Amino acid sequence: MENIFEWGKKQRRRRQLRDSQRKGRTGEEIVRWRYETMGYKMERTGKGSDFKATKRDWLTGRVAERKHIEVKTGKAKLSELQRKTKKKKRNYKVERVDPLFY
Repeated sequence: MENIFEWGKKQRRRRQLRDSQRKGRTGEEIVRWRYETMGYKMERTGKGSDFKATKRDWLTGRVAERKHIEVKTGKAKLSELQRKTKKKKRNYKVERVDPLFY
């Protein structure tokens, strides 16, 4: 059980960071689910974006579309690496979500 009376600045920062991370993970799951229901195969990437989404043609099995997806929640901004990746790739998409529960 968490302490209701968190006095220190460090504890407040830690709690805020924990909440932000939880909100971000929830946003990623929402976007993953959205794309998978549209027929994309979602794959986590290491740097520059959260996911690589691939959609295949159901007749031929060839890759029809590829996207790099970055998920942002609230007022989060793109990092320097994310801005560079977005500039390089024209198939880079920033998905903004604001989950109700996290």
